[in-house]
Amino acid sequence: MSEENSIICNFKQYTSWLSTLEDMEEDLWSKPIAESKWSVSEIIAHIINWDNHLLAEVIPSVRNEKGMEFPDFDTYNKKASNYAKSGIPKEKLLEEAKETRELLVKELNELPIEKLNKPLTANGVSHCPHTGTPYSLIYIIKEFTDHDNHHKRQITQLLKGNNLNS
Repeated sequence: MSEENSIICNFKQYTSWLSTLEDMEEDLWSKPIAESKWSVSEIIAHIINWDNHLLAEVIPSVRNEKGMEFPDFDTYNKKASNYAKSGIPKEKLLEEAKETRELLVKELNELPIEKLNKPLTANGVSHCPHTGTPYSLIYIIKEFTDHDNHHKRQITQLLKGNNLNS
């Protein structure tokens, strides 16, 4: 398996992990995971929001070999939080999360490896300031996978703390 396929495969694993949340108690689903933190529903909505941004903005931009643009994080994340608090049922949010990620993975798998690896700017910056690595779509997908895993660990800790397995 190529490195690119491995990264996309790891990114896809989020969809099966989502199934572990289906039996979560409603009050645990919607209460903050810690003081001044989001609820599980807000975290899932947050990831959906970013997946939608990749689908609607980033992938078309990469196809056209243009730089990748990302909105202001705080404003964008607030939209996700509001969506989660809008009363959307847990089942509907989880289904939306799975469908969005599956569509995104399908789009990624259809892109040629050259497009996945093509160096492109992210908000006008050519290299990651933390690693010095040139930005490319596959690099961004790896960063998003790390981001997913951060949130998955938070949720897993919450479930363990409430004696629920994930």
